[in-house]
Amino acid sequence: MSDLAHLPATQALKLFRTRALSPVELMTAVVERAEAVEPRVNALSETMFEQALDQARKAEHAYVHGSPRPLEGLPVATKDEQPIAGRRASDGSLAYAGHVADVTHPVVERVIAAGGIVHARTTTPEFCCAAYTHSRLWGLTRNPWNLDYSPGGSSGGAGAALASGTATLATGSDIGGSIRLPAAATGTVGYKPPYGRVPAMSPYNLDHYCHDGPMARTVADCALLQNVIVGPHPADVVSIRPAVHVPERLGDVAGLRIAYSPDLGNWEIEPDVAANTRAVADALATAGAVVEQVEVPLRRADVMRAAFIHFGAIFGPMVAGVADAHRDELTPYALAFAEDSRAALARDGFLAGLELEGRIYAVIGDLLDRYDALICPTAGAAALPAGEDYVDTKLTVNGVRLDHYLEYSLTPVFNIASRCPVLNVPSGLSSYGVPTGVQIVGRSYDDATVFRIGAAVERVLPWPTRPQL
Repeated sequence: MSDLAHLPATQALKLFRTRALSPVELMTAVVERAEAVEPRVNALSETMFEQALDQARKAEHAYVHGSPRPLEGLPVATKDEQPIAGRRASDGSLAYAGHVADVTHPVVERVIAAGGIVHARTTTPEFCCAAYTHSRLWGLTRNPWNLDYSPGGSSGGAGAALASGTATLATGSDIGGSIRLPAAATGTVGYKPPYGRVPAMSPYNLDHYCHDGPMARTVADCALLQNVIVGPHPADVVSIRPAVHVPERLGDVAGLRIAYSPDLGNWEIEPDVAANTRAVADALATAGAVVEQVEVPLRRADVMRAAFIHFGAIFGPMVAGVADAHRDELTPYALAFAEDSRAALARDGFLAGLELEGRIYAVIGDLLDRYDALICPTAGAAALPAGEDYVDTKLTVNGVRLDHYLEYSLTPVFNIASRCPVLNVPSGLSSYGVPTGVQIVGRSYDDATVFRIGAAVERVLPWPTRPQL
């Protein structure tokens, strides 16, 4: 085994159980990989390597004595936004650089309780309010597939860590695409569970746009982590009972009716993204699914308007509150996000935003009443240039200058349709060597079907998992 750092989690567990591989060997490989590539990628905000190696030795003992837990001995990188008691809780901001958490996020609690070893935490943009990953606190995180590009955001460090082999599993969160966009840009698998399936922390657990979820390099690994973090939690009133797990055996897709939308209505899509999405549709048809191209009567301007009204009521005021006291320490993009969301709410009002969200979901709901799932691109372009924040410049996609750079993303539709599970899987490579992704959207709370379809794509259209760093 020459590439332990990229070994799938499910394979590692099998090797641990047969004693063909030890958790210490795997952790050592991941740490050595991080030491080699982190100076170029910068995906890890904090490392706990010595502690992790000690825990790996304890995990080795658990396998010897026949008492391993579901993630026993696996290196898991957790998103820095998810607090760990006793560790820095900066939210990626200089303004909070001295803050220390006094609680641990439910997702991290469950990873640790299942035997996962948190060897590192991953970078984010400031306050997780951007679709790229750089900050004044941690600097610039780069895409391992092409260092001139961003790994996306806000879980960009998680995606970059998985792609570069510095984590076996990773956690993320998603308020507008923050799991799915980095997964697409880094050639990894990311899951936005339906709202309430995975517990979160107050007050954002009460925001139906917000989801914590798993990221991995394979569909099976993503399901493994999802099954650990899922289920009700006493601190989260919206966490759903009972816990619903992704089946270990997913079956094939023969006979499933899958809608294929090249652009969700009027999103601009680069030719390589379009071709790769079409290839996924063709692969699913080859696997036996009934795939039909559909027209989706949505407009990206309406989705952006609804999203920014919503951000203006909850997320934006949090950022604005910090800006009131620490404006000079914040990034231009965080200040712009606070102002743009404030202006949207002031202009239209929260009720108008909810009415618009209802009309948007009605389109998706009608479609999913006729089909078992929907596939569409995750983003209109494979990735954004590293270091660009689009505060003073405009993004052009497919030759069209966008009003706001977030219009390149097709993900916010499904934060509005928050009860729909969405799995991003890789769809191919772009002309500049950065992966592209496809969203697999299921009916409300139908987790199993999106994993079933994702596993079929992986079988029929396998993707590369290791960039040539």
